[in-house]
Amino acid sequence: MPRERAVVADDEPDIRDVIRISLEAEGFEVEEAINGTDALALIRRRAPQVIILDSMMPGLSGEEVCRALKKDILLRHLPVLLVTAKRETTDKVKGLDAGADDYIVKPFDPAELVARVRGIMRRTRQALDASPLTKLPGNASIIEALEQRLQQGGPMAVGYVDLDGFKSFNDAYGFERGDEVLRETARILLTTLQQQGTPEDFLGHVGGDDFVFITTPAAVDQIAETIRRETKASLATFYDKPARQRGYLEGKDRSGQPARFPLVTVSVAVVTNERRTLRHVAEIAQIGAELKEWAKSHGGGMVVKDRRGEEKA
Repeated sequence: MPRERAVVADDEPDIRDVIRISLEAEGFEVEEAINGTDALALIRRRAPQVIILDSMMPGLSGEEVCRALKKDILLRHLPVLLVTAKRETTDKVKGLDAGADDYIVKPFDPAELVARVRGIMRRTRQALDASPLTKLPGNASIIEALEQRLQQGGPMAVGYVDLDGFKSFNDAYGFERGDEVLRETARILLTTLQQQGTPEDFLGHVGGDDFVFITTPAAVDQIAETIRRETKASLATFYDKPARQRGYLEGKDRSGQPARFPLVTVSVAVVTNERRTLRHVAEIAQIGAELKEWAKSHGGGMVVKDRRGEEKA
């Protein structure tokens, strides 16, 4: 696995040494620059995972490098930690206004430096990964959360949430109205987990009309049933009155023939480690996909739970 890279720019060799040694101890590959101009060249040559800049350097200052990065569409997302020798609030504000994600004041504790670096990297990953529509964590965060639970080895339940009949809704009402349905679904999921789950529960948006939540086996049945029930009632209100009264949409199928389409409902496919040992994220996803397919083939709008145990040799 390739090492995470950091570009460190400071005109004081001793400060660069402290930063380099601290980060290398954490597994980083470190490239050094003695001024802002050289730092910008290093960053543009090969983008690192994090940038640490002295606020006052010969040539371009740390703030000026920040401003240059934020104007570059390919580099503006890179997290920047600003190092300053001054304690005045105005200097900190200037750095943050220039685009820095955080700052640390000299002299600093190496452990605090590493913690701040890890913090801005984590926040950047989460921000880049989040769904622009629902603001929920996306695929990278979902995989990370699942891998973390697998490593911990405790009781785990994963719910795969899928909207049934969503395509016919979009076809009839348009994508803007469809986005409202997705946001309402996300709201119901989040509220249900907060009310019936635990503080450690997780909710993510895979994309489109697919969501994933992680909770405990003890809570998952009630959570899944509440999601199914609440979404069915709430999402029906997004249809016009005639469709709600009929209980279906009138339209045309792919061959152009008149057809009836059910109102949007939600199916929840539940995978737990109650009866089997779950070892890989791909294994969990495969079981979830099989359960969702079964639910769709039986009309959707249901909770389906994997009850298979370990296969015996």
